Amino acid sequence: MLRRIFWFVLAFPAAVILITLAVINRHGVRLVLDPFRPEEPVISLVLPFYAYLFGMLLVGVVVGGLFTWAAQARWRRMARQRTAEVRRWQAEADRLSHERDSQVAAARQLVSANR
Repeated sequence: MLRRIFWFVLAFPAAVILITLAVINRHGVRLVLDPFRPEEPVISLVLPFYAYLFGMLLVGVVVGGLFTWAAQARWRRMARQRTAEVRRWQAEADRLSHERDSQVAAARQLVSANR
């Protein structure tokens, strides 16, 4: 429910604004990547303005995702450690259960042999 509210309140209007900007700004814009000779650049790129907008949006999503992934590294490491600990304890419990079962079976055989 909260995701749907977020979508309608924030994401939907942002998408409408971005699409409107893309339709309005279809003319080519020159991005100069040469700070020493801006009048005759060696490296420049001419794209529609909306390509820059969507490119920066994509870069923002990727960078935000990377920072979020890096911030959660502690929790992933803790989950791996606890998973390994759970597997160790489960193996120990299975081993002890198997030993107990074999001891009970041996005791039953001893009791039945004494009868």
